[in-house]
Amino acid sequence: QVQLVQSGGGLVQAGGSLRLSCAASGGTFTYTTFGWFRQAPGKEREFVAAITWSGAYTEYADSVKGRFTISRDNAKNTVYLQMNSLKPEDRAVYYCAARPSLSVAQAPKLYDSWGQGTQVTVSS
Repeated sequence: QVQLVQSGGGLVQAGGSLRLSCAASGGTFTYTTFGWFRQAPGKEREFVAAITWSGAYTEYADSVKGRFTISRDNAKNTVYLQMNSLKPEDRAVYYCAARPSLSVAQAPKLYDSWGQGTQVTVSS
């Protein structure tokens, strides 16, 4: 099973930027799709973005399109989430996840490996 270790996150003012990283280990990832999810207090975990390891396919939630960018560095086995123009409603714990498939998916239950989560706080 893939192990995922997250870094990044923190506190930023509205309009600012943050980058999250997710380092993967425990296998080869040629047939793996990686996703980012977030969970705000009292809310369900929701899809943010996903990317196939080849980078050929990406998908974004409507709420982050044009502001967030998912990418990967194959040499470093790391997936990134660049978050720009952050809004107070982006405040949440962010999780990276992986699934052994070439298709992107938005349902958390379709991912079987998860990072430890990292807090993102956006002040108004």
